[in-house]
Amino acid sequence: MKSTGARFVSRLTNNTMALVLAGGRGQRLGVLTDWRTKPAVPFGGKFRIIDFTLSNCMHSGINKICVLTQYKSHSLIRHLIKGWTKINNDSGDFLDIVPAQQWTDNETWFQGTADAVFQSLDIIESHGPEYVIILAGDHIYNMDYGEMLAEHVNNGADFSVACIAIEAAKAAHQFGVMSVDENGRIIDFKEKPKDPKTVSGEDDKALVSMGIYVVSQKYLASMLRDDAVSERSNHDFGKDIIPEGLRRGDHFHAYEFRNPTNDDPPYWRDVGTVDSYYAANMELLDAEPPLNLYDKGWPIATYQRQLPPAFIKPGKNDSKIEASIISSACLIENSEIRRSIIFSEVRVESGCKLSGVLALGGCRVGANCHLQNVILDNGCIVPPGSVIGFDLQADAEKFNVTREGVVLINRQMLGQGISYNPEF
Repeated sequence: MKSTGARFVSRLTNNTMALVLAGGRGQRLGVLTDWRTKPAVPFGGKFRIIDFTLSNCMHSGINKICVLTQYKSHSLIRHLIKGWTKINNDSGDFLDIVPAQQWTDNETWFQGTADAVFQSLDIIESHGPEYVIILAGDHIYNMDYGEMLAEHVNNGADFSVACIAIEAAKAAHQFGVMSVDENGRIIDFKEKPKDPKTVSGEDDKALVSMGIYVVSQKYLASMLRDDAVSERSNHDFGKDIIPEGLRRGDHFHAYEFRNPTNDDPPYWRDVGTVDSYYAANMELLDAEPPLNLYDKGWPIATYQRQLPPAFIKPGKNDSKIEASIISSACLIENSEIRRSIIFSEVRVESGCKLSGVLALGGCRVGANCHLQNVILDNGCIVPPGSVIGFDLQADAEKFNVTREGVVLINRQMLGQGISYNPEF
């Protein structure tokens, strides 16, 4: 008999280990990942991208977690140690940080997502979980993994893939695209196809993989060991493991992502480019944002230093702030701020006008600056009187300008050298 009861789900989650893949560089995020890995990039005023995946684990009752790191991981590791390693070890729960070990014979770094898990297979097997859920640490979404686990078990699947329908035009070259039968069984899977197959009855939608997999520990170990000795393999789940399992006739199931708290359309963002990262942050400033950071039923946990509150300084003209997020320890003086996210410890001096600005932690905007559609990486000191975002051709000579017209700036572009600060 199939079961979806709370006790059934809690038994599954208690016997599940989460592997969070957090080693990717995220090159399409440009200078935002020059000194930090993509999962450590700040988001939404006070969070890091990885906080959303880890919060999902917490709310789903999955408290045995390994975070696999590799590229420029110091900032990420500090964040995890300070904010996420306090899980109660007395009950068998843990969050382990697993750097790339180079334990294979050829002593290489991770060659693909499957290789990253394979190189940690001994750690997985030492804990003896019945199920493993493999997660990306670089997406923004809220999801109850317990529901996916229950559906995986009830369907008798060998391997389950979380999926979501998106515009077919966006699916090309970006995601793994699948076709399923009436029972949700995957019958075809192509990694980043040029011409993605569309969902039956919806010519403009394609069913794409979210990079979330549920599998038994025994099946996973068998597949990874076979893949590791294949000279033709890229050692990647999307390129190799899933297609090979389908070729063998194994049961691969598609789990349709659903909103964990209500019947609204599910929210999931792959913030893999500067434009998508900027757009996802700006969505938070809508009157009815698609992602509710203030939902008491699904709070996002993080680590943030003990800082004083933001202060809007009184003055001759006073400040005007509209549809914006102002984080801790910010000082705003006689300025206009519209549709902007000001991260912690940012100072905006008198006479500034900011519109559509993401100012990451520790920035200082000099007096009388006018900034429009700008991302300031941490610690930027913008000279007084700067005008940025209005003449993109001129901006492109000094800064990075995206296809959508967002100006991305770091300290080096401002002639201030590279300032590494893991707190941001």
